[in-house]
Formats: sequence, structure tokens, C-alpha cells
Amino acid sequence: MKVFKFGGASVKDASAIRNVSKIISLFPDEEILVVLSAIGKTTNKLEKIHQAYQSMDKLTFLKTIAELEKFHIDLLNELFKTHSNPIYNKIEVVFDHLKAKFNLPYSQNFSLEYDQLVSLGEVLSSYILSAYLSENNFSAMWIDALELIQTDNNFQEANVDWKKTEIAISKKILPKIKENKLLITQGFIGATADGKSTTLGREGSDYSAAIFAYCCNAESVTIWKDVPGMLNADPKYFENTKKLDKISYKEALELSYYGASVIHPKTIKPLQNKGIPLYVKSFLEPLNEGTTIHASEENDELIASFIVKYNQVLFSFTPNDFSFIVEENLSTLFKGLSACSAKINLMQNSALSFSILLDELKINKEKILDYFKKEYTIKYNEGLELITIRHYNEQIISKMTKGKVILVEQKTRETARFVVKNKL
Repeated sequence: MKVFKFGGASVKDASAIRNVSKIISLFPDEEILVVLSAIGKTTNKLEKIHQAYQSMDKLTFLKTIAELEKFHIDLLNELFKTHSNPIYNKIEVVFDHLKAKFNLPYSQNFSLEYDQLVSLGEVLSSYILSAYLSENNFSAMWIDALELIQTDNNFQEANVDWKKTEIAISKKILPKIKENKLLITQGFIGATADGKSTTLGREGSDYSAAIFAYCCNAESVTIWKDVPGMLNADPKYFENTKKLDKISYKEALELSYYGASVIHPKTIKPLQNKGIPLYVKSFLEPLNEGTTIHASEENDELIASFIVKYNQVLFSFTPNDFSFIVEENLSTLFKGLSACSAKINLMQNSALSFSILLDELKINKEKILDYFKKEYTIKYNEGLELITIRHYNEQIISKMTKGKVILVEQKTRETARFVVKNKL
């Protein structure tokens, strides 16, 4: 059995969905479980609907739903020959449910309400793909991920109950894939024990694919992207990028940890635990090799990789009592940063100060300053970049930091990291 994950870009319109069916047709005798993301920008629209619901903005709520419904109906009209296809009724039911939500009181649990609405994107896309494949003579069966991936109630970042999930998937997926050969399910979503929808974090569909593969002892996972495989740098910012043909699970974990955007960080570990290879391939060129992520580390150092995070802010904390930065200070700092929902990209401490680097667009700067002002003097620099280089040499470092002022520098044998700002 193979697990295929298709992201939003790979099903963004009618021609893209037709292309997915062509890719699946390349594997006529295989048992395939397809894990699907929401179509195109559907998740963003659902987030807007949730915001309107929270603020009781009925006009925006209904207007955005109407836009999203029209988009999906237009898509159906391109894909299906007649309105008598049951898919039209299925999509209508989802949107009726969505519209009725406004008449229910908002629970004041932001993350709970977010998950109940945003999870519908994957339901819509999987309904449509399953119906399209069935109409085009594939033996496709739709499967509800809410009945399979069991989680806690940590909404928006739910934790998987692996034991319950493995039992549910073994009971429901394995017998059905023997009968049907092709199953269609949703990425990104799961459910609590009492049936409330949960999400696994943004880009969590990759993680869903790994969960299904782990629980089914799958032969492989393939993530279909709009790039030829994993590249050694983001082509939006770098020219002459190179494809990484084969890398180890360890290297993929390192790259995802430092911010490589192709693979969701939680995806690798379940596959590594069972030795399931992960392929990253282009849905535009499905016959090309792509990238293989597996156990062997022999190719890891062949090509240097570059990851740049922009819009960074560097905070430096100095105790007001001039004490040294010791374990007690660090414990207080980490507790406070967690309370401020600050995710640290890099940290460094000296005898008298502790510095952290954060994404400027993902933090409440004033909240951090206010939280720590009694005990610490805080200085910060904005508009910075974090450059991470895997398998570096001095020539590469010189090239990457040219025209930059280096504020923080960290090196291990395999990784060099620099917090920089542009020279004036």
C-alpha cells in the first residue's frame, strides 16, 4: 500500500484535479490511500469566516461563505457533466451547515470554534476528488478521517492518541483498501473522543499522511508538490537551486527544524520509526525521480543547504539586579515566553544576558516587553534575517553574509547560523 498526499496547490482548480486523476492512473494495480488538503485558498477563507463568526459580523460571514460556495460550485460545473450527480447535494449540505453556524452562540473557546469551521475545507476537497474519480471509472471510496485520527482536545495543535488511532485505522482502512484499491481521506484533521473536530497545525496534512502510513505499515509515502523535490534553498529567494536526490531522515528533520518549508516537521519521525521511505515529487512532472528521504546518511553532505528566515526580531534580556543568567533565570524566562506564545528560532546566553530570536509577524512585542519589564531590562533589534547553512564552508559563509552585519553567530560541525542585518 502506498500513501499519496496532495496539497492545496495540486487540487487548486478543475485542471489540477484532472491531473491528480492522471497521476493516480499511473499506478493501476496499486493499493493507494490519498490524503488531501483543502482546495487552493479555502483554508484562508474559512479562517476569515471564523473571524466574522467570532466578531458576530454577519455580513462578512455570509458574504465570505457565498464566495467560497460559488468557487466550489463553479468547480463542480467544470468537473461533472450533470447537476444530478450526488456530489452537488453533498457540497450543499456542508455549506448549509456552515451558514447555520452563525445562529449558534460562540463558545468563547477560539481554538475549538476555529477547528470546527476550518476542518471543513478538507471535507469539501475530498468529497469532490472522490466523486470525480468515481465518475471516471476509478474504484474510489471516501473515508472520514474524523473516525480514524483520534486526538486530545488541544485544538489547533492537537496531539494524536497513537494507540486509539492505530486501532481505528487497522479496523477501517486495511479491509477497505483490499476491496477498493483506492481510498480518499482528509489531511490536517482528526477528532476528540467526544467527536469534536481537531486540526494538527498548519501544513499538518503531511503529518496526516505519515500517521496513516505508520498505522498501515505502508510501503511508502509520496508528497506531491509544485517543485521537483526537496531543494537546497527556496527558489523564491535563491537562483540556481539544486535538488536533493537522496537524504536521510535525520537530515530532513534538521532541515525542517530550521525552517525548510517543503516537509512538515512532525512528518518525518513516524516514518523513520518504521523505515518507511518518503518521496517528494512534482505533480507537474510525475515521472521524474524527485527526492527520496530514507535511512541512509551517505548522501547528506554532498550539497550545502540554505534556509533564510526574514522579519526576525532579536530580544536581549538583562536582569535588573545585575545577577548572572543561571538556571533560575532561564526557567523564569522560558515560562514567560511560553505564556506570551513566543516560539524561539535561536537563543544564546552570556553571563549577564539572554538573547532570543523570534518571528516578528508571529508575536505580540508589547506583551513580551510588559511581561518581563519588572525583572529585566530588554533591548531589541527588528528587521533582521536568520541565515542557516547546512554543510557549510568558509567560502559559502562569506558569500551568504556579504553586505551584512553579523549580530549573532553559532556553529556546529554541520550547521552555521547567523543573525544579520543589512549594512547601511
